[in-house]
Amino acid sequence: MGQTTLLLGVDGGGTGCRARLTDLDLNVLGEGTAGPANIRIGLKESIAAVMRAAEASFDAADLVPGDDVKVIACLALAGASEPSCLAAARTCNFPFAQTVLTTDAHAACIGAHGGKSGGIIIIGTGSIGWGFAAGQDYRVGGWGYPISDEGSGAWLGGEAVRRTLWAYDGRAPWSDLLKQVLGRFDGDPHAVVRWTAHAQPRDYATFAPLVIEHAKRNDPVAHEILRAAGQHIDAIAARLNVLGVPRLALSGGLAPLMKPWLSAQTRALLVEPQGDALSGALQLARDAALSAHAGYHFAAVERSA
Repeated sequence: MGQTTLLLGVDGGGTGCRARLTDLDLNVLGEGTAGPANIRIGLKESIAAVMRAAEASFDAADLVPGDDVKVIACLALAGASEPSCLAAARTCNFPFAQTVLTTDAHAACIGAHGGKSGGIIIIGTGSIGWGFAAGQDYRVGGWGYPISDEGSGAWLGGEAVRRTLWAYDGRAPWSDLLKQVLGRFDGDPHAVVRWTAHAQPRDYATFAPLVIEHAKRNDPVAHEILRAAGQHIDAIAARLNVLGVPRLALSGGLAPLMKPWLSAQTRALLVEPQGDALSGALQLARDAALSAHAGYHFAAVERSA
C-alpha cells in the first residue's frame, strides 16, 4: 500500500502558533492553534505548543498520523533566526518524515511574494524585517525585546510602562494612558519594578492595545509612542529598500494599526501580501516534498548582507 503525503505548515510567534494541514495541492484539510512558540524564549514550551497545534490540525481533518500517512512539515518559528536557537531546535525528535525549520519572517516573506523578490515587515509581539532580492536573503532587526523589536507590541507596551514611571517621577506629564497603565499595578510603582523582573515580551505587549485605544482618543503620549514606532518601522523599510528589496508587505497583528503611522515613502513601497507565514511554510514543505532529498531538511534562515 502506498503512503499518502500530507503537508504541515506551522507559524509560531511570540503570542501563539497556528498549524495548517494540506494535501500536496495545498487543499486545506485541517487547522489548529496553540500557545506561544518563540524558541528564543523557551524551546521546550515552544515545541510543545507546535505539537499541540499540529495535533489539533490532524484532529480537525479526522486523521491520525501513521504508517499510511507521510507528513512533510515546515515549522516557521520566531527565534529561529538565532543560530544557537536553531541548532537547539534541530536536536528535537519531530515525528515527521521530513522537517523544514526556518524563521517565521522567512516564511512570511515567501508567503507574501510567492517566493519572488520582495520583503516583509512583521509587526506583532516582536518586529523584524526580512527581504529577498537577487538570490539573497536579508534580515533587519528582530534581535529580541528589549534590545530590539522596535515598533512591536512589546515595544509599544514597554514605552507606555517606561513613560508611566517618568510621569510618577514628575519628569513627564500624566495622560489618561499613563494613569490607566499605573492603575493596572494598583498605583504602586514598586509593583511595576517587581513585574519587570519576570515579564516576557508577550507580557509587555498586553499594554499595546491600551496605546492604540488611547491614540484614538487623541491621548498625546499614545500619539508620541506611535509616531516613534512608525519611525522605527520606516527605518527597517528604508534599509531593506537600500539593500535592493523592491517591494514590501506588512504582516502581524499590529500591522494594520501601524500603517497610518508610517511615512509616505514607506507606504509607497507597500503591496498587499499574496499570503502569510502559514502559506509560506506550506510552500517550503511542498518544495521539500517534491525534492529528491530524504530525511530532515533544514532551510537556510539567514545570509547576511
